[in-house]
Amino acid sequence: MAKPKKKYYTVWKGHHTGVFETWNDCKAQIANFEGAQYKSFPTFELAKTALNGNYRDYIGKTKKFSSGLSETRLKLIGQPNYDSIAVDAASSGNPGIMEYRGVDTQSKKQLFHKGPYEQGTNNVGEFLALVHGLAFLKQNNSNRILYTDSRTAMSWVKKKQCNTKLERSERNVALFNLVDRAVVWLKNNAYTTVIVKWETKAWGEIPADFGRK
Repeated sequence: MAKPKKKYYTVWKGHHTGVFETWNDCKAQIANFEGAQYKSFPTFELAKTALNGNYRDYIGKTKKFSSGLSETRLKLIGQPNYDSIAVDAASSGNPGIMEYRGVDTQSKKQLFHKGPYEQGTNNVGEFLALVHGLAFLKQNNSNRILYTDSRTAMSWVKKKQCNTKLERSERNVALFNLVDRAVVWLKNNAYTTVIVKWETKAWGEIPADFGRK
């Protein structure tokens, strides 16, 4: 069995900053640190260079995308509506360190960001991101559409409940407080925002992607 590739972790914001050689060392710096900024790199040199740079220049960076769909299928799907916002979540482990954010689909300018939370799942993050996006657009009286790449999150929002199997514990109190608030918001607010599934196979990763795959 091939050994997993070595990774180096850059922490721009955390309890301590720097380059760390293990995920556990990185995790210790970002756990329970609101707004932590971190990313993994394949070599120490890249991680060190990134540390001396700006987090925003590295987050969400993905490889050049080439769709495997046929031309007919691509024409049928069409292009994204850039008069929109896109949301996504990232979780290191299941459960694990989780965060989510929303960005302007065209410019990729970050509009909101929450986390990281010590113990969460990607599905919970996608759900929270979607509800946060709905609240953000309603607060700003915006008629832009809202993109997500999670059918699970779309289903939970439609049902106005978070059907996670993650159990509540002392470690995820803050996260479940946010989940409870999101459910209450859905039940007490009407909205006209159109939620649309991001077509990853046609367009590549959603613009709000954290680029940690």
